[in-house]
Amino acid sequence: MATVLTLNAVDRSTYIITATFQDEDETPVTPDSLSWTLTNGLGGIVNNRENVVVVSPQETETFILSGDDLAFADGKFRRFIIEATYSSTLGTGLPLRAQANFSVEDLEDENT
Repeated sequence: MATVLTLNAVDRSTYIITATFQDEDETPVTPDSLSWTLTNGLGGIVNNRENVVVVSPQETETFILSGDDLAFADGKFRRFIIEATYSSTLGTGLPLRAQANFSVEDLEDENT
């Protein structure tokens, strides 16, 4: 199930997403591997942000989206997808996937 973020992004501004990773027991875990993708409402990749690899992932990661990541011209809807693997007492290379959905506000519409 996707997380729906309640704070909208603003066209070509800055938007910060923070993710904390947990294992099957909800214990904080550092991913073995981590990447992310940003798409629009039609599933198109936004600003070449496909399978962006995070080097040396941590238990908590902050992702900064800005400028062309948030261009309203690419549509109002955004889906931020995280794909990771982690290790626990149940095994290694266990998959972890999550997504967050949010909207981009067009500032020009507010002034008309």
